[in-house]
Amino acid sequence: MTTAQALIKFLDNQYVNVDGQEIKYVTGMFTIFGHGIVLGIGQALDEDPGSLKVYQGRNEQGMAHAATAYAKQNNRTKIIACASSIGPGAANMVTAAALASVNNIPLLLFPGDTFATRQPDPVLQQLEQSNNLTITTNDAFRPVSKYWDRVTRPEQLITAMINAMRVLTDPELTGAVCIALPQDVQGESFDFPVDFFKKRVHRITRPTPVSEEIEDITKLILQSKQPMVICGGGVRYSNAGEALTKFCEEFNIPFAETQAGKSACISSSPYNLGGVGVTGNLAANTIAEKADLIFAIGSRLSDFTTGSKSQFKNPNAKFITLNVSKFHAGKLDSVKAIGDAKAGLEAVGMVLREAGYHAAYTNEIQEAKNAWQKEMDFFKDYIYDEEFKPIVKAGNPGSIEEFTKLTKSNLTQVAALCMIRELIDEDAIITGASGSLPGDLQRMWTTDAKDSYHMEYGYSCMGYEIAAALGAKIADPKKEVYAMCGDGSYLMLHSEALTAMQERKKINILLFDNSGFGCINNLQMSNGIGNLATEFRYRDNEESSSHDGDLIAIDYAMSAAGYGLKTYTVKTLEELREALIDAKKQEVSTLIDIKVLPKTMTEGYKSWWNIGIASTTTKQSVQDAYIRKEENLKSARIY
Repeated sequence: MTTAQALIKFLDNQYVNVDGQEIKYVTGMFTIFGHGIVLGIGQALDEDPGSLKVYQGRNEQGMAHAATAYAKQNNRTKIIACASSIGPGAANMVTAAALASVNNIPLLLFPGDTFATRQPDPVLQQLEQSNNLTITTNDAFRPVSKYWDRVTRPEQLITAMINAMRVLTDPELTGAVCIALPQDVQGESFDFPVDFFKKRVHRITRPTPVSEEIEDITKLILQSKQPMVICGGGVRYSNAGEALTKFCEEFNIPFAETQAGKSACISSSPYNLGGVGVTGNLAANTIAEKADLIFAIGSRLSDFTTGSKSQFKNPNAKFITLNVSKFHAGKLDSVKAIGDAKAGLEAVGMVLREAGYHAAYTNEIQEAKNAWQKEMDFFKDYIYDEEFKPIVKAGNPGSIEEFTKLTKSNLTQVAALCMIRELIDEDAIITGASGSLPGDLQRMWTTDAKDSYHMEYGYSCMGYEIAAALGAKIADPKKEVYAMCGDGSYLMLHSEALTAMQERKKINILLFDNSGFGCINNLQMSNGIGNLATEFRYRDNEESSSHDGDLIAIDYAMSAAGYGLKTYTVKTLEELREALIDAKKQEVSTLIDIKVLPKTMTEGYKSWWNIGIASTTTKQSVQDAYIRKEENLKSARIY
């Protein structure tokens, strides 16, 4: 058979075994056919796709985002592969590959490649490097992939795919896997051994940390009085949320959530503080300040989680980690235990139980949660009226009044989120990635529905939101899925909304229109920079270096209606309520264009983010920002 035919037959026979449950691993393929793929993989899928379902993407980056979200929503036990043409089709998937690798989500990519024979070179869309003829566009995948290979002879497919599956199904190594397929090799034939196509079951196991490492970290827990647990994405992928909740309740230890870890555990637990760090809430960051031990489980310990390593201000605080990755476990100079989150927690719990350990907290946890609840109560009723004051102080106050006149809206972002949480189904899945929404959601969103919070914040990639909603819906078709999307992200990439319509997979797009890149506008203006290219304004003066005209009025509902979505435009809480209720009744995908006032997202709570600020400037406001940064650096850890 041809290389492409062998590839499809191989993919159709891959399974994983998790906790004794056998699951078909590759369920389909996203593709946008082009000249580098349509007569190879395309022919193979047309002749005999087996049980693989073919999905027609609209943008290669978007379809790969959808595949990533599908894998994430399935807790990495199922994937949809992606195939593209050479050149721009392949290049479009590079961003998606980086996103998957950063977040440790399996993503299998098959970009078409130029001719292995080089006979027709340069073929259409071929990138030529005169100093190295082996380089093609697909070499751009090397730094963003966890495994990369190029199949230049049919028989190479055997080792390429066996290694691809090795990496994809390894909880420590998983991420993007790129197998470049020259278009001529796809059609070449080879007498493949029958064993290559046998059913292969890849075990995803739960390695328990060795006893010496358990002893190392439990020793520090037993010495601590006010420890704190950080629940990372590894808790979610290990299905260890219930185990972690019980662990913390038994030993009187509060826990906080990263973006990836949120919804692994129930929000209603009295020990769940919510999001921690730069986008964390008041409760979690208050406890984090004084904690004498930080126990990070399944976390990459990114700068947002650690407040750029300044979040944990107790000078005597120690750090321990439980992680399948030695690389991530070693961060912050931690004492580490290498292993599965659930298996590791069980082992640690046995030691603490035998020692009769109980953390020394009395009323501190509940007091911190009560203080945060007061903030939430304020957000619920926060609208634009005669007493209105913007939550976020940084920015151009005039833009709020201008936006109100333009849209006739009195709706704030935080009040809108409170109402959305109140009205959508408890088990509804929300997806997100970028802008101010991830910060508001990590702080404000609560749910007891497992894995219903689907945030990509490792790469924080604009354009992931809507494609991710499609991937999550394919993974979990019985649940309502909502893409939490800013106007900037919608403009960046919304093409897979049409794929959702084509597949009859209902998604709901909640589009927050504040006429700009709101969170970046806050960032620049809070650090002394002017309002430069972050609001959506006309350029009225050709001599001006920036956009100095009126805000641009955009009817996003009209754009989505053209795809066939049921759409709404809302400017008040009552209009939002009516739209959310009606949207749940629809059978087609929906978009609610929510006109929200600028500067009405949450502020930071007892946290700091280290960013590059000019050390030499003539502007006093920038000088002041640089001085604040230098002061904050004094409390940041080096490791």
